Amino acid sequence: MLRFLRRLFRNEGATHANKETRSVPYHVAIIMDGNGRWAAKRKLPRTAGHQAGIVALRRTIKHANEMGIGILTVYAFSTENWRRPKPEVDFLLRLPNEFLKSDLNDLHKNNVKVTMIGFMEGLPAHTRNAVSEAVGVTAKNTGMVLNFALNYGSRAEIIAAVRTLAQKAVDGQVNPAQIDEQTIANHLFTAALPDPDLLIRPSGEIRLSNFLLWQLAYTELWFTDVNWPDFNREHLEEAISAYRNRDRRFGGIKL
Repeated sequence: MLRFLRRLFRNEGATHANKETRSVPYHVAIIMDGNGRWAAKRKLPRTAGHQAGIVALRRTIKHANEMGIGILTVYAFSTENWRRPKPEVDFLLRLPNEFLKSDLNDLHKNNVKVTMIGFMEGLPAHTRNAVSEAVGVTAKNTGMVLNFALNYGSRAEIIAAVRTLAQKAVDGQVNPAQIDEQTIANHLFTAALPDPDLLIRPSGEIRLSNFLLWQLAYTELWFTDVNWPDFNREHLEEAISAYRNRDRRFGGIKL
């Protein structure tokens, strides 16, 4: 699975130096939160909030592409979301099918490349098939990468990487004394991606919720009280403006 994902992402990342010269973050990650709150405020079922969230995703993809963002990673379904009531889980896992069925042609025409991180084998067949089709159709596209985090949890991702490395050590393929940060990064789902430059979380929650914990070590974080279905171009521009005003030193100092 990890080798498959590395092939998908190969050559999609910018170098660290190139990223530093950009006024727009190259890799933006979004925790699409607040659908339920949005629906509750309107006395609507939670499913209506999730449907409105798809509309917000559609316009955010468009705006991100227009602004020159290179990679947009969206947290669509977490390993913890299985704890929700079964009808809501079933509904959430049908949304990728609906979204990709209606939007795949437009994504392809706009040169967007669809990819996925997460545990594919844990998803229902209809979700796997929809994602696989989108990945296959857009595989040769060279524009913005739309990266879905589906059935994704960062701790589970790190555990899987550690288990793989442990087995390689037992098999004599890896010297434990030589394992470093890059070795671990190479065994994550995001192995061929640069770390996110900017994380956006709507809904007023100020936490990472088990999302890209390793990869976000030096990412700029931006939180807003706006619920995801109301997120629009103005909010994305506000987040990018805040990013431009951050002093990114990566643990060092500027002389």
